[in-house]
Formats: sequence, structure tokens, C-alpha cells
Amino acid sequence: MVRAAATALGLPFLDMVSGAGHDTQVLARAGVRRVMIFVPSIGGRSHSPEERTSPEDMAKGVAVLTETLKRLAY
Repeated sequence: MVRAAATALGLPFLDMVSGAGHDTQVLARAGVRRVMIFVPSIGGRSHSPEERTSPEDMAKGVAVLTETLKRLAY
């Protein structure tokens, strides 16, 4: 569903397996389907005080989430 949303918006995407300890691990143990939408960090810095994401990339992430939710709702 997220891939289809990104494709419909003309946005590139990359499937990734994340080993991060996010809430999705708890949901997975409960059998809940889940996905995370990642957006690029400037300079590749992540989980540090220097982490920054451009407003444009944040807007693209929100657009993918919005399109995904619309597809799930309808």
C-alpha cells in the first residue's frame, strides 16, 4: 500500500528492513501488520543531535502517509 502511494505520487522509494527498536516490534509480536515511512536525513545523520530533514522531504513523507491512509480508507 505504501509502495503504491509513493508510486502514485511519483516519489522514489526503497524497501528496507530496519533493526531499530521502534514500537513496530511490539506490534509485530501482537500480530499487527505494520510499516514505517522513512525520510532522508541531511548528510545521512540519524539518531543524533545533528539530525535534520529538509521541509521538502518531510512534506513528501506526509504526502505518502496521507495517500496511504486514503487508500486504506477507501
